[in-house]
This record gives sequence, structure tokens and C-alpha cells, in this order.
Amino acid sequence: MSSIKENITKKIWAVDINALSWWQAGLLSIVRFIHIMLDDFLDGQLNLRAMSLVFTTMLSIVPLIAVSFSVMKAFGVHNQMEPILLQYLAPLGGQGKEIAQQIMGFVDNTKVGLLSGVGLALLFGIIVRLINKIESAFNYTWRVQQSGSLARRFSNYLSVIMVGPVLVFVAMGVTGTAINTSFAQAIISIEPFGTLLSVATKLVPYLLIIAAFTFTYLFMPNTKVRFVPALMGGIAAGVLWQTVGWVFATVMSASISTSYTAIYSSFAFLFVFMIWLWWSWLILLVGSSVAFYKQHPEYLHINAHDLALTNRQKEEIAIQIMVVIGQRFYANSAPVSVTGLVSVLHLPQQSIEQQLDLLVEHGLLVKIDQDKLTYTPARPLEELSLKSVVDSVREPGPRSHIKNSLTTHKFGAVKSILTTVDNSLEQVLGCKTVKDIVSELNVEDDKLVEPIVRSIT
Repeated sequence: MSSIKENITKKIWAVDINALSWWQAGLLSIVRFIHIMLDDFLDGQLNLRAMSLVFTTMLSIVPLIAVSFSVMKAFGVHNQMEPILLQYLAPLGGQGKEIAQQIMGFVDNTKVGLLSGVGLALLFGIIVRLINKIESAFNYTWRVQQSGSLARRFSNYLSVIMVGPVLVFVAMGVTGTAINTSFAQAIISIEPFGTLLSVATKLVPYLLIIAAFTFTYLFMPNTKVRFVPALMGGIAAGVLWQTVGWVFATVMSASISTSYTAIYSSFAFLFVFMIWLWWSWLILLVGSSVAFYKQHPEYLHINAHDLALTNRQKEEIAIQIMVVIGQRFYANSAPVSVTGLVSVLHLPQQSIEQQLDLLVEHGLLVKIDQDKLTYTPARPLEELSLKSVVDSVREPGPRSHIKNSLTTHKFGAVKSILTTVDNSLEQVLGCKTVKDIVSELNVEDDKLVEPIVRSIT
């Protein structure tokens, strides 16, 4: 079985997509997209993160709804909370109503206004912990190594906790009010506008789900997400949500409830709820993966699951990064971002971020914007030799815990060879600086061009 999988993988990824015609490249892109999505799913990481989110959600769902309920009460839309919760739990059938009543009972018993400072801090801490874990899961699907700054994360948390629910319920309220106006009723009486408006009204819940997913994909990952990829991910997640919800309601819910009731009695609803939560988080993460591959089609040119750079490739990427940043620096242009480097070098983002981290750790670059991940030289490039750039890849950083104890007296011959290699590199690269390379390049190369790769069709 493993050999068959390896042969299929080799046939899919061994072809040079740029050498194909447009329709062949389009078909191969779709096949690669399906293959890499299956790999992501079968790899197990999405599943593990979804299960972790289920546990955190169970701890924080009551505080989250309680805080959102208190905020929405000020806007007069708090009565919409339970119907929305019932709609989310609709695939669970009768168990869903019981779960919704239990949750709202806990919420009613939670008096946010009467909590002390410590209790209120603990309440918000539980909510922040949930959203922090959500961001971490999204950062994984988007191959982002670092979390955002404290200010950015706080604004996102505030949006999810307070602004998000208010916008959803206000949108639903405006939709309902607009339909009940005399103007809308007059339009309904005219065909085919009445039929079209009826169909559009039935589509509103689906559109709200897609909008909610799109909103999440735009703001939660610690990277710049474009609207179209986020929308594509939202549509994919919305379709999966409705499909899985239908399957769960018609096939799985009754059988699961019966079997778990026979074993766990009155606790059965808890396990059914946890299974539905797991499906919900898994769908959300799969949609995030769809958005990522839509925004980064360069991953369809190389099998990122088997991506293992050689030392020579790492050295080459490090020099290329320094040259691009040097070009922008001497042209008095805006600092280079990670996404800009991806566009120029046509490489997966995590490969570039790994080299950037090494260059920052060795003091060659400095990060000037935590949120946008932009970089600029840390010292004058006319004093920065190419040997120091190569050493940033070859040598452990200042914060590395790996001790230089590999070349002991028993391997004196090996140490002698490596010393010879270092001396040779010093002779070739020690007298050439990054500025020298920048000066030798054509002025046209200074511009950050768009990636020359085909998007997912």
C-alpha cells in the first residue's frame, strides 16, 4: 500500500507544471490541490488541533456566551442568542434542544456584573485562552511561525467576543425587518420577484455562515489574508458545514444518541455535543487550508510535505533574502515583508521564515513590524560579508542550546577538514559584501514582482 501511495505521489509531483499547456496545468493544479488537502487531513495535525479545541471550547463556551449575552443585551438583541444556538445544534435533533437549554441555564446563572475583579479577569482569561488556541490552529494551517503582537491579538479578541456576535444578530434583525416592510411586501406580490425573494430569504442563513467563516479567515491568522482566498475558504467550509450537518442529523445523530444513552445514560448528550464540536472545528480548519492554498499557489509547484532543503539551498536562500532586502534598502523603498519575499523567490513561506529567523538571531536583520513581518538590515551592508550570511545558516545562533561538542579529540581529522572548508569560504566570500552583490544586479530586479504561478482554478 505504501509503495502505491509513493508511486502516485511521485507521478503527481514529478511533472514540471510550468512546461504544460494552460489546460493541462489547470487539471494538474486541481489534482495537486486535492492531493495536498488529503495529505493535510490524513497527517493528523488538523484532527489533533480540532480535538484540542473541543476540550477548550467545553471549558469556555459558557463564559463566552455569558459575556456576549451581556454585550448584546445593551443592543437589545440578546433574545436572539438561544435561537442561534438552537440553529447551530439543530443537527443533533432532540439532543440539541436539551444541550441548548443546559447551556442557557448556565448562562442565566452567570451574573457577569456581580463578579469581582479576580472573577471577571478569570472569565475573560478563559475566553482569551480559547481564541488564542484558535489563532494558533489557524497559524498552523497558514504556516505562520509567530503569533501577532499583543495589541493586534487584543483587538481581534475584542472583535470576536463582542463585535462579531452583535454584527451577526443585527444583520439578521435588519433582514427580518426589511422583509416585513410594505415596500418589500409589494415586491413579493409581483412575480417572479416574490419567488426570487423567497429563495433569497432561505439562502440568508447559508450566506451568514459563509460570511462568518470568511470573517474568521480574514482576521484570525497572523498574516495578511486576501479577501478572495478567505471567501473561497468560507464557501468551502460553508458547503461542508451544511453537508456534514445534514448527514449528522439524518444518519449519525440518532444512532450515536441511542448507543451513548445505553452506556452513559443522562450524560449521553455531552458526548454527542463533543462529537459535533469536533466536526465543527475540523470543518473550520479545512476551510482555512483551502484559503491558504488559494492564496499561495506556489505550494502546488512543490510538494511541501516532503520539503527538506539541503544546506546549499539554505545558504542560497539566505543570500537571496539579504540581496532583496538590500535592494529595497538602497532604493529607499518600503521594507520587505515575508509575503513580498514569497512573491520574489517563489518559495513556500515557511522555508523563507526559517532563514529569516536565523538571520535575525545572528544580528544580520531586524524585524521592524511584528504584525506585517517586515525586515530591514541590522547593520551597514557594505560591512556585511557574504561569509557572515552563509555562517548564519551553518552555525548555531546565540540562543541555540546545541553545544559545539561534536568535534572532540577523537575526530581531529574531521575537524581539520571543516576548518579547511571554513578557510576556503573566508577566502572566497570574506572579501565580498552584500552591497557588492546588490550593485552588480540590474536595476529592474529591485522591483518586487507578483508570483509567476498559476492559481487554483
